Amino acid sequence: MNLLTHPETVALALSFKVSLVGVVCSLPVAVGCAWLLARTRFFGKPLFEGLLLLPLILPPVVTGYILLIVFGHHGAIGRLLDAAGLSIAFRWTGAALAAAVMAFPLLVVALRNAFESVDRKLEHAAATLGAGPWRIFFGITLPLSLRGLVAGLALAFARAFGEFGATITFVSSIPGQTRTLPIALYELISTPGGEGGALRLTLVAVVVALVAGLIAALMLLRGGARQSEAEA
Repeated sequence: MNLLTHPETVALALSFKVSLVGVVCSLPVAVGCAWLLARTRFFGKPLFEGLLLLPLILPPVVTGYILLIVFGHHGAIGRLLDAAGLSIAFRWTGAALAAAVMAFPLLVVALRNAFESVDRKLEHAAATLGAGPWRIFFGITLPLSLRGLVAGLALAFARAFGEFGATITFVSSIPGQTRTLPIALYELISTPGGEGGALRLTLVAVVVALVAGLIAALMLLRGGARQSEAEA
């Protein structure tokens, strides 16, 4: 006997796809922004940091509406995407964009903390030996920040997986296209007789969140233990 019905399975699979694509696509930008915040000083840095954290502060519906204005069929970027045949409004790619935007700040914060925990003396020593900035970053900074990166990815994935407000505002609820697990859960709660399906999806969401939280906690705990040993 199947634990989930077909519509629930579709919503679950779509949520995994949307979350994975959203987090992976946002990772390079998050790495660059986190490195800027951790390693450089520039005019307007507090403002830049505040803008990056806006999705955590704004109501998700507001974020979704901004995405609709910009990337919708009548938006400045949306019209260009439509002309190029790359429309994302009311498609699963739009749901992935919404998930990426909402999860992005968590990834940046985790990566920034990881970069700041790396001993700068190691980077300076590599530079004196002739290593260039890219070699230092990929050979020293990034490997030493790996645990923080994994923790950030786990938290960002969990946030993307649970995204609701921005997604439904931007791409609505279209079965097989944009109806992710949280949207399907909301609709089941609003439907008479949908309590069983709502409970099943709730259990799935709780399991995903617990696994992601456990991974993040383990990575941060081990990273902190190693840092303490190094300082000792």
